[in-house]
Amino acid sequence: MDVNTMTLSDYIEIVKRRKWSLIIPFCVIFIITALVAQLLPSIFKSTATILIEEQEISEEFVKAPVTSYAEQRIQIINQRIMSSVRLLEIIKEYELYSNYKGKWTTEEIVEKMREDTLLEPISTEVVDPKTGRPGSATIAFTLSYQGKETPQKIYQVANVLTTFFLDENLTVRAQQTEEASQFMEDEMKKVKKEMGLVESKIAEFKERHVNELPEMLTMNIQGLDGIERRIDQMNEQLRSEKEQEGYLQAQLVMVSPELKDKDRLADLKVSLAYLTSRYTDEYPDVIKAKAEIAELEKQIQETKKDSKNAGEAATNPAYVTLSSQLSSTQAEIKSIKKQIDDLEERAEDYQARIEAAPRVEESYKVLTSERDNMQYKYNDLMQKMMEARVSQGLEKEQKGERFTLIDPPRLPEEPYSPNRLAIILIGFVMGIGVGVGVLALKEFSDNSIRSPEALTRLTSFPVLSCVPEFITPAQEIFQKRKLKLSIAGSIAFLVLCILAFHFFVMDLDIFWAKLMRKTVI
Repeated sequence: MDVNTMTLSDYIEIVKRRKWSLIIPFCVIFIITALVAQLLPSIFKSTATILIEEQEISEEFVKAPVTSYAEQRIQIINQRIMSSVRLLEIIKEYELYSNYKGKWTTEEIVEKMREDTLLEPISTEVVDPKTGRPGSATIAFTLSYQGKETPQKIYQVANVLTTFFLDENLTVRAQQTEEASQFMEDEMKKVKKEMGLVESKIAEFKERHVNELPEMLTMNIQGLDGIERRIDQMNEQLRSEKEQEGYLQAQLVMVSPELKDKDRLADLKVSLAYLTSRYTDEYPDVIKAKAEIAELEKQIQETKKDSKNAGEAATNPAYVTLSSQLSSTQAEIKSIKKQIDDLEERAEDYQARIEAAPRVEESYKVLTSERDNMQYKYNDLMQKMMEARVSQGLEKEQKGERFTLIDPPRLPEEPYSPNRLAIILIGFVMGIGVGVGVLALKEFSDNSIRSPEALTRLTSFPVLSCVPEFITPAQEIFQKRKLKLSIAGSIAFLVLCILAFHFFVMDLDIFWAKLMRKTVI
């Protein structure tokens, strides 16, 4: 058949002639898609919206110990909630996925519930107040659960998951703040114990080097300077005493140790005897002689007492006095020498302290540096522990960053899936397309000539006459029977499709889920 020369009337004639080739495929496809749309199980979905609120108190005053980003914390909490233990408890409590039992393993059922639980963040463009740059921030997220169960079960499961999520967030934050506070406290105890050991070492070191410590260096230098000045003074005093000793020794050589008063006394007694023989006791010369005799006797007695220490030979008072001064000077010289020896010994001690000071200072600095580092670490841990305790109180009062349920799960009133109207429309379009395809296939595979014009175009000869189609009663009966058989076959095919859908299509999602999971793995 020449397609290029066909007109609109030819197409209309083809449709009239092969209407059943168009109607039957269209009806079959449309009825099948309509049945699939009606028989597919309804999937209900319940969604909760949770808002991420920042902490009420500025971070400049109270810094929360939870340092992870909201997106990261959401995923961590989601993994905890999606654990096999918790999901199995929910599945058993609400008798979920009962049609999968015996066909799937427990792990596959749990994985199916994970797939049916959807967590979707809600982000928006915000400006960072610190840098002033625009960026994307998660301000909320939705938690949904969908399934083929009843709307009541879907709502209950979504509500349970939302409650788990909110409670887990509070538990995680409280646990993190408590662990941070406990960790800081334990570290403080360790550092304090180490500080005690270092302090003991420092005390023992100070006890062993009490006079050689760096803070004693100035005192040691001053002490050494004072001793050296004292030694100089004592040396000067020693020289003076030695000069005095030499002078006394020279004077002592010039003075005789013997006294001449006894001779004078004897002369005075002879003179007194002569005077008394001639004069009376009131005579002035007699009185004067008696007085001189008494004075000389008194001096002789005193000289005897003083000469007992200097020896019996020394009877001269001047000699005794010089001897006494010389002995005192020599004793003073001896005392000064002993003092100088003591001072020199002390100076050597101070000098040893000063020389040992650098070595002691190096060891002492190591100990004090270790002690200072421990003290700094202790103070830092103390500050952090106080911050952790404040943060712990912040979490208890729920003043920190928190998840707020702004849109709780609702009881689904209509199925979320499948979209039956879309399936029916697709079936309608597919039915028309298949019908047109079958019609075109039959028409263009038929080489019959059905009009005088087509015969004229093919042979280039004019058609002289047309013989109308003559249908015998037997042919008419055959055509009617053929139509009935086609209709019956179509109905039988529809029934088989319904039965197949009833027995196999209900498990199609199970097969498809398994196939997709294995493909991903």
